[in-house]
Amino acid sequence: MRSLGLDLGSKRIGVAVGDRSGTLASPLTVLQRSGSVTRDHQTIAALVAEEEAEIVVVGLPLNMDGSLGPAARAATEEAAALASVVGVPVVTFDERRTTVTAQRAMIDARMRAEARRRIVDKVAAAVILQNWLDTQAAQR
Repeated sequence: MRSLGLDLGSKRIGVAVGDRSGTLASPLTVLQRSGSVTRDHQTIAALVAEEEAEIVVVGLPLNMDGSLGPAARAATEEAAALASVVGVPVVTFDERRTTVTAQRAMIDARMRAEARRRIVDKVAAAVILQNWLDTQAAQR
């Protein structure tokens, strides 16, 4: 199943895509927030169509204790709104520590800070999506 992963931020949205076998997630792009949620969702809907995604996985920024804070509630609300636009199921998935994981991988790869800043959002989206794909595989 082809999937699209999103790391929703206030300024940028990281986007990743899963392969057709549903085993590997790859960073795709970083979308700059336009100032219009409707426009942002239309852009995501176009990516869903272009990538032939059958599901969208939105990172859910839970608190470290697993509770829902303001950011998680906002992500849940945005995921629900997005579901009415993209035409495929939209699910949320725990994204705790994904940005840290993404940063660590890029530091280990000796990427410069400037380069990391440009792509961290799409790498974090890939980490979110990969974790979701791994969970789906384990449940089969």
